[in-house]
Amino acid sequence: MDIFLIIVSSILMLIGLLGCILPALPGPPVSYIGFLLLHFTDKVQFTTTQILVLLLLVIIAQVLDYFIPILGSKYSGGTKWGSWGAFIGSVVGLFFLPWGLILGPFLGAIAGELFGDADVKSAFRSGVGALVGFLLGTVLKVALCMYFIVLMIRALI
Repeated sequence: MDIFLIIVSSILMLIGLLGCILPALPGPPVSYIGFLLLHFTDKVQFTTTQILVLLLLVIIAQVLDYFIPILGSKYSGGTKWGSWGAFIGSVVGLFFLPWGLILGPFLGAIAGELFGDADVKSAFRSGVGALVGFLLGTVLKVALCMYFIVLMIRALI
């Protein structure tokens, strides 16, 4: 049974890593489920603190994934129009995969700024901020999923 759980855990962690890039899969939660399955084997035991801290990190990563593009837009000089545009663009972008996922926050922030009567230069700057925010969120999720994989490898060796 342990071998089965380790194999399923490994598959879930790899799917979670792919989910950081593919929007249809929630990357960190899937990797966390793989981590929990690994915990239920006789080979590996994690502390309750490790389990809870990693759960908290997964929750934070999932929440930040939606808000980092908004913050990127805001801190690059965007207004609330750009922030709302980045958020709406992120949601609408989910329907136009895979490019909509990347371009959604960018184009949404630009459209929001233009709708709020901003000039093209500041609207573009807001869009770039949203895009950078999206990319940072993706890097954060990949790093967390890679950490799960490292924990698994270290525990099994």
